[in-house]
Amino acid sequence: MTDVNRRTVLKVALGGAGLAALPTVAAGAAPAAAAPHREPDLVGVGDTSITLEFDDRLRSRVALNGEAVTRFDAGEALLLGDEVIDEFAYGGHQTRRTRHSRHGAGVRVTVWGRSASGVRKTVELTSYRRLTGMIVMKVTYTNGTGSPLAVTGWRSGAHELLEVPGGFFTFSGTTYEDRRDWVQPMTDGFVQENSLGMDASDYGGGTPLASVWRPGAGLSVGHVEPVARMLRLPVRRTARGAGIAVEGDSPVTLRPGRRLTTDTTFLTALPGDHFVPLQRYRDYMGDVGQRAPETPASALEPMWCAWGYERDFTVDEVVATLPKVREVGLKWAVLDDGWQTNEGDWELDPRKFPRGAADMRAFTRRIRDAGLRPRLWWAPLAADPGSRLYEERPDMLLLDREGNKQRVSWWDAWTLCPAYRPTVDYFVAQVKEFIGDWGYEGLKIDGQHLNAVAPCYNPAHGHARPEESTEGLARFWKAVYEAAHEANRDAVVELCPCGTAFAFHNLPYVDQYPSSDPLSSYQVRTKGKTMKALMGRGSSYSGDHVELSDGGDDFASAYGVGAVLSTKFTYPAGPDETIVLTPEREVLWRRWLDLYEENMLTTGEYRGELYDIGFDKPEAHVVAKGAVLHYAFYAERWDGTVELRGLGHGRYRLTDPFEGRSLGTADARHNTVKLAFERFQLVVAEPVG
Repeated sequence: MTDVNRRTVLKVALGGAGLAALPTVAAGAAPAAAAPHREPDLVGVGDTSITLEFDDRLRSRVALNGEAVTRFDAGEALLLGDEVIDEFAYGGHQTRRTRHSRHGAGVRVTVWGRSASGVRKTVELTSYRRLTGMIVMKVTYTNGTGSPLAVTGWRSGAHELLEVPGGFFTFSGTTYEDRRDWVQPMTDGFVQENSLGMDASDYGGGTPLASVWRPGAGLSVGHVEPVARMLRLPVRRTARGAGIAVEGDSPVTLRPGRRLTTDTTFLTALPGDHFVPLQRYRDYMGDVGQRAPETPASALEPMWCAWGYERDFTVDEVVATLPKVREVGLKWAVLDDGWQTNEGDWELDPRKFPRGAADMRAFTRRIRDAGLRPRLWWAPLAADPGSRLYEERPDMLLLDREGNKQRVSWWDAWTLCPAYRPTVDYFVAQVKEFIGDWGYEGLKIDGQHLNAVAPCYNPAHGHARPEESTEGLARFWKAVYEAAHEANRDAVVELCPCGTAFAFHNLPYVDQYPSSDPLSSYQVRTKGKTMKALMGRGSSYSGDHVELSDGGDDFASAYGVGAVLSTKFTYPAGPDETIVLTPEREVLWRRWLDLYEENMLTTGEYRGELYDIGFDKPEAHVVAKGAVLHYAFYAERWDGTVELRGLGHGRYRLTDPFEGRSLGTADARHNTVKLAFERFQLVVAEPVG
């Protein structure tokens, strides 16, 4: 039955609120448009914020608030090399209420059918009241063909978002070696594979969610497994819209009568950009224990990093800069790369610390005497070829299937396996020394190889599966986090995976998430929106060194998204004259740090649902501090009106906090204001009376 007008449609209405069961109505021979009183089979829950409609071949169509946003697509498929099994004759369905101990009340619908070759597909769909717009899905394929099947993979959540005027944007939480933008317009021919595996020997992993959206509607897919999985989330611009899917590609021989069950995936249909889908993902994972730790107050304090002096710094240079660091208004002093003899042994460079640990303890005391907190740069899980660790402990190395080592490109080192107990114990001991003995109050943990690792085949490790290294990386960070906080309960653990998209499963063991070597101010802001969605209110996202922003002075981008301010200036001189703190820069730096201290937007609620990062112009961000709303607008140049979304009842006084001038008043019905600016404009809306 290929004629759309003759399809029997199973409508599975799944949403996150209002769980009143809908009646089942006999199937009609004609579509609802032709016979409005003869509905197809209807089963599900009352809230139709997201709706899946299955036709008699078990292809599915997505609707958002009752409006179809896709055609009938082969949403789930079994892959057999060049062959794709994606048509299954509808066999039946079952619906029942469910209650999860943490997700709460929900509805589960199971739909099944059989392919012409005899493969049975069972799709289990679950929706929870508190997770509006999100469907959790698990698919099982049973081999009823009578012959073995050489399965090369599977596909779920495969849909094509229909085109409307305006184009498409996409978000990817996966990692690319070229450190591309996480949020991009989908131009003609746009394709991204979005692998959660390794893009290079030391780049990989990420947050398992991808989004495509247009004005008014968006689709997101991903997985909700409790450990990192090496799936793909491909997106592509098509002739008729934007395609998205989740794909697994682990080969397996499926013998007759045996089953293959996919990873647990999800689909969301929501208006707007990737912010709310990421919140839904965060809420789901938080329910199962994958949540951000409580943020130490010190993690919200602004930072100075000695990286401006680079690896050849001298202790005297750093110490001489500390009074100016405190005077400007910064609270942390970070000793960066160059204190160690190599990556691996992590012994003190005798040229800088000739008395060893005694000199390092004296150094941290001088930082505290200057009124600052000391933090130390560190890059574990790597061993330089010349290190004793590499020579004496080759058993720690991560090896691929052919026995090859995995290179860390930036330091020309080799990756160590995080799921091998001796590796974990070795680096935990270092954490205890750095914090418990040397006196550091925080760690800046750095390196793109720290985000994800490839499967490990080192026979010395006795892995039951090579993927244990991939899945065990989060447990490595848990051990590091616990060791740091046992040594100092107020310690701050910062993880900077050097341009990669943060691997979500690592983040429950991190106190601070920097913008990770941003290539532009746009990256500072879009990464900020992403991390605020993922980690929630009060989390510590850092804008990274302001010197990496557009013009090297764009504190506005970090400030406006509620990020911690950071700089690596040198004073009174340094190897790079472009980052020396001149008198003019000092005035500007103080101005921003005073504003930061006054408003502490890091402790507010980032309202990312109010503006679409792709389609709203100028680009807009909002942070709420109680009833006060702090807006930040960005454009190369802007002269026109902007809309102040999110205003409550009553009137608001509008001010420009950076320039200290009045911008008039507004209310929810009259919420536009005329602005003319270059680069940025801040607006504070404060209730009157």
